[in-house]
Amino acid sequence: MTSDLTSRFPLGTSVTAAALEDDPHPHLARLREREPVSWLPALGGWLVTARGPALEVMRDAAAYTVDDPRFSTAQVVGPSMLSLDGPVHTRHRDPFARPFRPARTRERFTAFVEAETDRLVGALAPAGRAELRGELAGPLAVAVVTEALGLHGVDAATVRSWYGAFVEAVSAITAGGTAPARTDEAYRLLSTAVEEAISAARPGSLLAEAARGDLRTADVVANAAILMFGGIDTTEGMIANAALHLLGHPDQLRLVLDDPELLPAAIEESLRLEPAASVVDRYAARDTELGGAPVRAGDLVRVSIAGANRDPSVFPSPDRFDVRRRNAAEHLAFAHGPHFCFGAHLARLEARTALTALLDRLPGLRLDPSRPARPRGLVFRKPERLDVLWDL
Repeated sequence: MTSDLTSRFPLGTSVTAAALEDDPHPHLARLREREPVSWLPALGGWLVTARGPALEVMRDAAAYTVDDPRFSTAQVVGPSMLSLDGPVHTRHRDPFARPFRPARTRERFTAFVEAETDRLVGALAPAGRAELRGELAGPLAVAVVTEALGLHGVDAATVRSWYGAFVEAVSAITAGGTAPARTDEAYRLLSTAVEEAISAARPGSLLAEAARGDLRTADVVANAAILMFGGIDTTEGMIANAALHLLGHPDQLRLVLDDPELLPAAIEESLRLEPAASVVDRYAARDTELGGAPVRAGDLVRVSIAGANRDPSVFPSPDRFDVRRRNAAEHLAFAHGPHFCFGAHLARLEARTALTALLDRLPGLRLDPSRPARPRGLVFRKPERLDVLWDL
């Protein structure tokens, strides 16, 4: 069967994991045009690059499930809202999702995000240069997640080390490798911190509130780790990518500076062009046909969010960064269906607040030409560094 697939899908057979990690977009464009659902031996499964079948996979949890022992995050943190479907998924997700509805997000986090951003940008301002991913985007995302989870007494560097270990493990498993040894120790330390937060039961503690339901402590720990993926790594990437896109396109930056009301649209366009989480995994629950491809029960079906977000049938001139694109918000950067990211409102609040502060308080903000930056990563895509300069 595999030999038949490699001959039927020659483009997919030729694509390597390294190419997708480095610069996937030319490869995704060719696949989307000629093999929109293609067999990729390098990934051990199917890759979906067109928007139509991508939506089909993410919407239909009965046909394409996350509930499989091979699911990367389940291998790292155990069963969680990200690796379960049906009623048990709802049981895991709802206690965490409720506090992140739009009105509650604005009420609970606006002042905190603004104060933390003001502190971080204020500390940067006198220097005239900074590395924005490490000095703003990452620290802001860590502070917000630490606040949201109620992990009081745990310093930011510790939280960063935990989620860094989890991200490294998921990326390694996705590329066909194994999780590094430090993952187990990071998870043990997170478990201890979560148990302490549950015991303390501080007012507003998301962890304590979740534990009061019918979730076991182990379930709360697993879902706390998942919130680190969504709340830290992808939000950090979202802010860094948006800053890179704006500063890398001076004509579009000028439009936003002249009309700050365009900033939310610019963020949506950045999410479309380079989603911080570029793929989501599902497993076929039964034999089916997807985009003309013969998917069999148990097959890995990997949706390329990055590919679907540049589908020219939906987004004309898809490789162009256009802050006036009318339908940019139709992107799939926060996934779709039952596993849509409930932290999307908070992530947007953080990105909008951070970029507003940067553009308002750092005159002449620009990329450092001596340190060029571009996104990289197989699963989580963002620049390794984002060095910038401004006028003093």
